[in-house]
Amino acid sequence: MSSVPPTPPPGAPPPPYDPHFQWRAYREQQKAAWRAQRNAMRAQREAWRASSVGAYGPRVPSLVGPVILIGIGVVGLLLYSGHMDAGQFWAWYGRWWPLLLIFAGLALLAEWAVDARRSTPVRRSHGFIGLLVFLAFVGVAAAGWNHWGPLRAQWGDNNDNFFNFLGLPEHDQDQEVINMQIPANAAVQIENPRGDVSVTAGEGDSLQVQAHQVAYASSDEEAKKVFEAEAAHVTVSGNAVVIRTQGNDKGRMNLVIALPKSAHVQLNAGHGDVSAAGLGNGLDASAGHGDVQLNAITGSVQVHFTGGRGDFSAHQMNGDLTASGNCNDLTLSGIKGKVAMNGDLFGDVHIEDIAGPVHVHTSITEIDLGALPGDLTLDSDNLHVADAKGEMHVTTRAKDVDMSQIAGDTSVSDSRGNIHVEMAGNFNLDAHNGKGDVEVALPENASATVNGHTQNGDIVSDFPLTISGDESKSVSGSIGSGKARITLSADVGDLRIRKGEAGIAPPAPANPPAPPNAPHLKAPRGDSEHTVTQ
Repeated sequence: MSSVPPTPPPGAPPPPYDPHFQWRAYREQQKAAWRAQRNAMRAQREAWRASSVGAYGPRVPSLVGPVILIGIGVVGLLLYSGHMDAGQFWAWYGRWWPLLLIFAGLALLAEWAVDARRSTPVRRSHGFIGLLVFLAFVGVAAAGWNHWGPLRAQWGDNNDNFFNFLGLPEHDQDQEVINMQIPANAAVQIENPRGDVSVTAGEGDSLQVQAHQVAYASSDEEAKKVFEAEAAHVTVSGNAVVIRTQGNDKGRMNLVIALPKSAHVQLNAGHGDVSAAGLGNGLDASAGHGDVQLNAITGSVQVHFTGGRGDFSAHQMNGDLTASGNCNDLTLSGIKGKVAMNGDLFGDVHIEDIAGPVHVHTSITEIDLGALPGDLTLDSDNLHVADAKGEMHVTTRAKDVDMSQIAGDTSVSDSRGNIHVEMAGNFNLDAHNGKGDVEVALPENASATVNGHTQNGDIVSDFPLTISGDESKSVSGSIGSGKARITLSADVGDLRIRKGEAGIAPPAPANPPAPPNAPHLKAPRGDSEHTVTQ
């Protein structure tokens, strides 16, 4: 039925005004106008699509998005099935996530090169760009999580857990002490996924395990269930002894263990600090998230940092010490064997009184010393070595290197920073710097053959050597009988050859103090925020 009123006959009076009828008529006009506009936009869109297909060809999906999804699925499956360690993966991803963007860019360039050879141009869909942005954000977050210790400490990465962060009440109790006799030369394995572990040598052949349980639960009944689930158990089978607690996300177990001094200990700790003292048959320890402190241990010691970064200190060790993985502050002293450290160091390093060879390898610095009666300190800007003996190799970048009282053939390489080396005798020296000065201090009665070169710098010598060149300068000659070989080079920087202890950096005292935040002297956690790898 039409909504328009019939036309009145000629001469008839106009119909009375009806506001409802007028509103319906206005609304019908608006709807008609909207439908016309919609049809026009639809026709324009169809015409644009037709012209686009004609000009550019059909839309072709990019392969980058599906490949990224497949990669995410494979990684997720490996993590879920336990074939990949989550901590190690996120540490790796936090460092190398920019490779994902590089891969995506190269893949897009390859697709562009293929499309350019088509007879009919095509358009690539890039709907995965949002996914790339999200993965980049996750990478930045992972890098911050692994490189900012205070943030992880706030979330209870070392001591507490997620449930404690949510504010659930804390319940604690002491488990009944376990006492038993075990073989004196037993192989003791300790498994504690969450909580601190302290191991010391006791008297005789007795084993004592003291367990302090902590639960985060809303009621005593819930806490009791947590206590039962995480309780410590000891299993003995011949010479093999296993001390195990069950990991529980709602609690933690702190263990204090005393065992025979001659027992060999293998320790696996997840979230918590590790300390060991007085052991007489070595130690093999793996630490996930927490500090490691060792003291007065005889035998070979291996330490593996498998997750987050904690501090590591070891003192008065009668044997070799090997450590792998990333850690924060590192303090070593009184080691009677060799020392090998492989992994990034994000805090201050202080090493002193090492009888055997010293090897330190990080992503930035590599140090090999024959022996270290003196000390070595390392931070984000400086590397200092005092009173070292034997053959030495030092490679680093962006650090000032100061080596004093060096008694052994030495090679030093730096990319940016100053190098100062004070030789304690007639030993060979090869020092190269990229951007920075190189200075060597030789004894007054030195016997050496000197060759040096700098492309853009000056050369100064306290010894009668030949200096030639203008912008690119060289120095050569013999001092005394020319016994040792001294080779110096700097791409951009000065060369200085001094007598005695004169140098651009004064030598440190014979026994410099440890850094203030070394583990055995450091301020409480949270006062230091060093996050730069060494």
